[in-house]
Formats: sequence, structure tokens, C-alpha cells
Amino acid sequence: MIGAVPPFLSVRGLSKQLGRTQALRDIQLDAQADELLVVLGPTGAGKTTLLRTIAGLERPDAGTIVMGGQDVTAHDPAARDVALVFQNFSLYPRWSVRRNLEFPLRAPGRRIPEEEIRRRVGWAAELLMITALLDREASRLSGGEMQRVAIGRAIVRRPRLFLLDEPLTNLDAKLREALRFELCELRRELKTPMIFVTHDQVEALSMADRIVVLSAGQVLQTGTPRDIYERPRSALVSRQLGQPAINLLPVSRAGGHWMSSDGQVALMPAEAGGPDQRLLGIRPEDIALDATESAAAVALRAADAVVEIVEYLGPTTTLRCAWAGTRVHIVVPRRAALVPGDRVCPHLDATRALLFDPAPPEGGSA
Repeated sequence: MIGAVPPFLSVRGLSKQLGRTQALRDIQLDAQADELLVVLGPTGAGKTTLLRTIAGLERPDAGTIVMGGQDVTAHDPAARDVALVFQNFSLYPRWSVRRNLEFPLRAPGRRIPEEEIRRRVGWAAELLMITALLDREASRLSGGEMQRVAIGRAIVRRPRLFLLDEPLTNLDAKLREALRFELCELRRELKTPMIFVTHDQVEALSMADRIVVLSAGQVLQTGTPRDIYERPRSALVSRQLGQPAINLLPVSRAGGHWMSSDGQVALMPAEAGGPDQRLLGIRPEDIALDATESAAAVALRAADAVVEIVEYLGPTTTLRCAWAGTRVHIVVPRRAALVPGDRVCPHLDATRALLFDPAPPEGGSA
């Protein structure tokens, strides 16, 4: 597109084999100069290998890495000027917080004046709210404080790119939530691109400008959190986001409609052509128990569902029901007074239903 701003980071055709495992397969991704890009995938998807290759700690077998318009594929890590933050903090435990923060600024060859080192450490400490901890030994910090120091050690360098490898994984739930917001604010303050890898869908949805869905070393889809959640390209992508997970109902073409596997439920009209066996995807929150709550119900003929499990979650209640030859999750308002054994009649929102080809077996890579 004429006039389009080129991305700061452009990865094309990146492949990497580790032993007998193909860790990365023809990876294509871009990161803009002021973007928080989240790479989402399960354990073994290749997320850490991707970050290490971008950082220069691994050399790709094929492909190119361009930063700021410069091909850095063959450059050493130091020449790339990126900061990599790990989930295990990687601090020197017997050093003070101040000394840990100063460490990257005192690397051989940097020759940064003492006044500038003090200024940068003070700036990072204030930004991350750890000024009061500067003289404390790192071994005496809490997990959240350690992670703040690890992030501070990265930002004092003023790198061109931040790479974060599941930095919140080892923290408790409340602290993870707090630091998610702080990292988003930090990225806006620094105006530096950030690539954040995680297996946690909440982190991906709440933090990302865009999400890259990675599985078995391949990019399955890239888009905004809303795009990935509402318009996944495959059943495999659809399962990466959503809690409870999306319902996937095996359906077959019969009499011009999609029929459930047990033949008891007739669903929306089947389009002409294409496979006769599909998966119908519907999010738990897009199923109503009252037809009046769903302006466009999918089910044309439906059997009752039997409630098996009721999970009260405060704002909502989640039901697991036996229905249409399988089990489905339904999210209903918290006022719903249901118990196991109750019978309900699900109504699916046709405007939210998705049709997928039957999913291939899932794989993984290191």
C-alpha cells in the first residue's frame, strides 16, 4: 500500500530445527514501531525458540529478520539492540536492586557516564515503583518485585525492541493482573515495540494490539484480539481463546440442514457444496436458554439438554450440559437457579455460529 508505514520488525520465512524437531516453520510476522504484539500458543508451540531467534541467540536455518529497515539475520545479539526478559527473573541474588539495574549499563564497551547511569536507574525505578527497594538485596524481594527489577534492567538499556518470554507465569493471579496493566502502560510510555509470548489467553486478550496464534511452530492466524476471538480461521485457532472454551459440535449435512451427530438437533441451513462433515463452533455465551433471548436461533428442531455441572462464578454461571450427542458449555446470568439434572432447551445465536472443517490432530514442537 502506497504511503503505508513499514513495520519495525519484519520476519519472513523463518525456520529452525532443534534436533529432530522442526521448532519453527516458515514464520511470517510483523511488529509496528509502537505495538504490543502477543504470540499465543500452548507449551511446545515454538514461542521461546521464536524469541531466541529474533534476539540472535539462535541462528535460523532459513528466512530473514529485518529491524528498522536493516537485515539483522546474521548479526550477533549485541548488534541487534534488543532486550529479552525471561519468566525466571535472572537476577543476581546477592546484589542490590541498584546494582542489578546498573549491570547492563556497565557492560564492557558501553562507557556510559556515572551521572547518566544514576539518571537511568532512577528513572526506571520510579517508573516501576521500586525506588524504595534500590538498596535491598535481590534475594529479599518478592516475586512481583523481582519481576519489576528484571523489567527495569531491560528498560534502562533503552533497547530498540523488547522481547518478553512469559514474564508473568511465576506470579500469583492478583499480581499477574496488576503487572499486565503496568506493562501496557510501560509500553505506551516508552513507545518501543514489544513482543510478549504467553500461553495465557487472558494475557493475550487484555494486552495485545494484535495476536499471533502459534502452534507446532507455525503461525495459524494473526489479527486483533476481537478478530481472533470472533472470526477464527479454524477450530484449532478457536480453541486458543475463550473460557470456557468454544463448543465444537460435529454436524453432518442432511435434508439441506446441518444435523447433530445423534440426529436429534437440526441446525442452520447447509450451504451448497463443501464437505458433508463439519464442526459447528459456538461460544458458551452465545447460547440462550430462552428463545426470546436469542433473536436468531440456530436450532430448527432441538432436544432438551440435561444439566450435568453448575459452576457459579459470581457475575455469571457456567453450565455443562449433555446435548446434541456431545457436551456443551453454556454461560448464563448469575440469577439462573439451576441444578444438575435440570432439563433446558439451548438456543444458539445464528449470527455467532461458525463452521469449520474437521480439525486435524494437534501437534507440538519445542
